[in-house]
Amino acid sequence: MSRNVAILIFDRVEVLDFCGPFEVFGVTGRHDTDGPPFHVYTVAETAQPVLARNGLSVNPTYTLETCPTPDILLVPGGFGTRTLIHNDTVVNWVKAQAAQVELLLSVCTGALVLAKAGLLEGLSATTHFAAMEELRALAPNTTLCPDQRYVDNGKIVLSAGVSAGIDMSLYVVGKLLGAEEANETARHMQYDYWPREA
Repeated sequence: MSRNVAILIFDRVEVLDFCGPFEVFGVTGRHDTDGPPFHVYTVAETAQPVLARNGLSVNPTYTLETCPTPDILLVPGGFGTRTLIHNDTVVNWVKAQAAQVELLLSVCTGALVLAKAGLLEGLSATTHFAAMEELRALAPNTTLCPDQRYVDNGKIVLSAGVSAGIDMSLYVVGKLLGAEEANETARHMQYDYWPREA
């Protein structure tokens, strides 16, 4: 059965924050005869093109209203999160999805959105090293792990900045489908910073 992986995008989202995980989940199990294990798509507040970091224009696949029910929701980071945390529509949508998804993931300063939604209370978290104090201010009852590339709380998994989202996504593939599948995905991507042993 294929899991829906929704990746939230917004203006000034960091490109690798969402494209790295999109690639990981998108190429996982590409040779499976039963079909791909993940159906990956982007979702934004509106259907208008999103201007990601450095002006990359991205057309979201779905809006918050038309988005298929996610099994996994990933919230990336970028400078746009500083605006996004004041967008009640998006923050409340993330909070509502968190109650029903199998896994909630964040990359980089996507952790700020989770914190604003009140989802990190009593948990452990990480984010981009330059945003640790911002996260601390939003989530004073959260244990920050600045030296961790990703942190697994069970249902909520967070990664450090930018490229760390790839490691976290591979970790999640391993968590759901086994180390062999994760290693094969990393090998296909020629991503060199993932443990090879199954």
